[in-house]
Amino acid sequence: MKQLTQIGATTQEAISLALQKLGKTREQVDVEVLQEGKKGFLGFGARSAEVRVTVKEVQVPTIESDNAQLHVVTQLYEPIEVDDVETLSSQVSEQPSEMEEVQQVVKEQAEDGDSANPIEEAKAYLSSIAEQLAIHDLEIATTREGKYVLFQLKSEKAALLIGKRGQTLNSLQQLTQLVLNKSAKQFLMVKLDVENYRERRQVALELLADRMADKALRLNQRVAFEPMPSYERKIIHNQLANRLDLETYSEGTEPNRYLVIEPVKK
Repeated sequence: MKQLTQIGATTQEAISLALQKLGKTREQVDVEVLQEGKKGFLGFGARSAEVRVTVKEVQVPTIESDNAQLHVVTQLYEPIEVDDVETLSSQVSEQPSEMEEVQQVVKEQAEDGDSANPIEEAKAYLSSIAEQLAIHDLEIATTREGKYVLFQLKSEKAALLIGKRGQTLNSLQQLTQLVLNKSAKQFLMVKLDVENYRERRQVALELLADRMADKALRLNQRVAFEPMPSYERKIIHNQLANRLDLETYSEGTEPNRYLVIEPVKK
């Protein structure tokens, strides 16, 4: 059972900070208020709020068939609009244990056959996933530069392929890389994109970085993001790299590692 005790200026702020650190939504946790916050008068008698936040236990689904990767991907990630910048810091992080099981399924399947054209095999795999998701207009364009292969997807149902915070897209990218490399003569790196989502996500993260930096300076205290992949943390770090009034660093362990912004003490 994962549990965290958090202090904040108010009860709501303490809960919000705890949710950011745990990478959970309010519905996924139980909250116990240990101490109510108090503003005091002219700085006297002020008291911080303290809460204990416990993550609710969730039963992990069991993989039972060869189509398990599709089942896990569709169950874990509900599609949302991709440009909703305001919700970036409150979305649910992907479940790593289930993703590991999915990867194991594909690795086991890799032992069953070979392909003369790994890229075409990967495209066929993506098309089969799309068909099972009732996506019948999928277009796939590929570009290869050395060991890097870009799969650019296009569909009217782009949001279904992207998922929350791009997590469905990230999962499909990992799976596609496993399929591609099961018969490739050299190791290939896959980048999967849908309707230029990666570029839009970067812009959204940069806006979020600036907003959270302003919040850290306004409150004069550290603020934490929800857990996110290393390349997304790097985008935020790069956005704030030239700021002399604050610093950024990561805490926690993968896949729940998160980025923190903290004002520089003068």
